[in-house]
Amino acid sequence: MYVGEYQTLMVDRLTDPGAYLTDGTTDVLLPTRYIPNGTKKGDKLNVFVYRDSEDRIICTTQKPYAQVNQFAYLKVTDTSNVGAFLDWGIDKDLLVPFREQKNKLKQGQWCLVYLYLDGKTDRIAATAKVAKYFDEDITVEVGEEVDLLVANTTDLGVNVVVNNKHKGLIFENDLFHDVLEGDRIKGYVKTIRTDGKLDISLRKEGLENLEVGAQQILDELKKNEGYLPIHDKSDPEEIQSLLQMSKKNFKRSVGILYKKRLVALENDGIRITN
Repeated sequence: MYVGEYQTLMVDRLTDPGAYLTDGTTDVLLPTRYIPNGTKKGDKLNVFVYRDSEDRIICTTQKPYAQVNQFAYLKVTDTSNVGAFLDWGIDKDLLVPFREQKNKLKQGQWCLVYLYLDGKTDRIAATAKVAKYFDEDITVEVGEEVDLLVANTTDLGVNVVVNNKHKGLIFENDLFHDVLEGDRIKGYVKTIRTDGKLDISLRKEGLENLEVGAQQILDELKKNEGYLPIHDKSDPEEIQSLLQMSKKNFKRSVGILYKKRLVALENDGIRITN
């Protein structure tokens, strides 16, 4: 049994406490409340294996937001004299011991963590000291599409986790639409730096297509008979309500459309051109 991972196991027997699943060598309990309706002996179930509060190895059909050796952006649900507890998608919260906190975590706070298996207790835990877990042995190429987890905003742009392995940065001038901490999005490798970090773009270099924000405005214009009653003097709240983008991104995107002569700027709004 591999604690902290998903495994496909066969139902060996059904009992009052739950179903005992087996990998052919070892049995593990799936408590009754997690057993899918209609489950019978011989069925195969995909389950997540972990240790409960009494250190027993059990499993669940609930889906944690991350498993061991993965990064995740999670919310602090509670704190105690041993550390902070995070909601990670299953009934048993995830512990961040005090020694694994960069700054003292508080209830309601969100943070980027890395999940690991404690070598002494064999329990799954998390650390907010994530820097040492980034892989500097780069496994991607320039131009490659990658999975991103948005970590935090800095003066330079937005830090992201790339393919659950590498540290990346989306510079401010490459943020063509708004992103939020904890978002999981797609991006493209723009530059591989000598320090083992990656520069990321939200659009593929060399594409002839409009960037995302400009295309969004163009689509909205087409849905509204070619006219939108917003402009560079509009309130940021009005722009956010209509287009779900910041005023800064709106102005940049409109500038792209204007340079391509796809829109005309009027005193009280923007209009699509013929």
